[in-house]
Amino acid sequence: MSITTPGRQHPLLTAVRAAEVAFDEVAGVDPLFASVEEKSRLLVELTRLTARLTALRGQVLAVGEDLAVQTGTRDAATWLAVETRTARREAGHDQHLGVALREQWTAVGEAVAAGRITWEQAAVLVHALDDLPPDLDPELRGKAEAHLVAEAGHFDPPALRRLGRHVLEVVAPDVADAAEEKALLAEEARARAATRLSFRPRGDGSTDLHARLPDHVASRLRVYLDAYTSPRRTPSLDSDVDRLPLTRRRGEAFCALLEHIPADGLPQHGGTATTVMVTLTLDQLRTSLGPGLGPGLGPGLGPGLGPGLGLAETSTGETITAAEARRLACTAGILPVVLGGTSEILDLGRTRRLFSPAQRKALALRDRHCQADGCDIPAAWCEAHHATHPWNRGGRTDLQDGLLLCSFHHHQAHNPHHDQRHLPTGAVRYTRRT
Repeated sequence: MSITTPGRQHPLLTAVRAAEVAFDEVAGVDPLFASVEEKSRLLVELTRLTARLTALRGQVLAVGEDLAVQTGTRDAATWLAVETRTARREAGHDQHLGVALREQWTAVGEAVAAGRITWEQAAVLVHALDDLPPDLDPELRGKAEAHLVAEAGHFDPPALRRLGRHVLEVVAPDVADAAEEKALLAEEARARAATRLSFRPRGDGSTDLHARLPDHVASRLRVYLDAYTSPRRTPSLDSDVDRLPLTRRRGEAFCALLEHIPADGLPQHGGTATTVMVTLTLDQLRTSLGPGLGPGLGPGLGPGLGPGLGLAETSTGETITAAEARRLACTAGILPVVLGGTSEILDLGRTRRLFSPAQRKALALRDRHCQADGCDIPAAWCEAHHATHPWNRGGRTDLQDGLLLCSFHHHQAHNPHHDQRHLPTGAVRYTRRT
């Protein structure tokens, strides 16, 4: 019911305009010269005031049906977004929350209106309370609301979210397990239904991967990738890997993970085990960047490609450099198809190019970790590399010529723009050619 009388404006509008006048009076005052104590009080008070103002806006939006009717808009939030040139989503969220605080969760509404909790905390509490079993006794629902409002004085939104998921364990422990199981089943079903994975080629040699996964699947993927990217307890500033941004390291780790998936564990595809094949000529397999060639242009080639580097084609339709194909030939999950001058198949993934499981174990015992200088990625996450006599140049897959390298340094070993130098310690140092 409105308490406005003819000739008088609503008290809330009077208060808002008074606050606006007060802020106008200090519009040019610089907080730079406030003391530390004053700055701390300002920040706390402004946060509380912001919460109260946002709550008031939510309350007005919640009762703005007549405004929508008069202006011909869908709802008050839509009108506000157009009038103030702000996001409809934010106004809609505040309107929805305002309705919930006004009509159902009044204790939360009173707390945010009084400035005891923030608007963000109120949103978390309402979400948690809405997730309570619909058949829960009203008295227990009231206890849950009171408990969470009290806890909001001690915890931030993420912590409140965790507390909200387990509020029944406090107010109704006898029904908590059954309710949690039911809620988790529904959550898992929603997550599975929302699972998506899409590929968007960028046209520059890279592809954006967009995915939405159930939490437990994403967590497992993170553990796998972190095994490649963060095996050491204390990162070393001398390590090439540690200097890379975390997102880059995880991207490299994802590539390495795919390259090391055992082909015999994949579904049959076309009657045979799923395998990616790389086709290149014998000359391309044997050729590497000549001495002294830097990162400039080779005849007829793009930036960074020297003469004779060559190209190879994968069975999935992509074109890659022969240097990348030579690196892939070291891994068991990629099958190199080597062609002669008349395109006859000279070699279809000779298994003797690969180090045997017994040799891998011996390399792990001998090397312990990646042999690149300054890198200590454990042997379990390394790849076996022909150190001095590459397989593509007739080298033998012998233990004495084997070397363990992590995926990152294995790429450098096959990068034609990097030189390698064997140090007296047995480690290998890779430097870019200049």
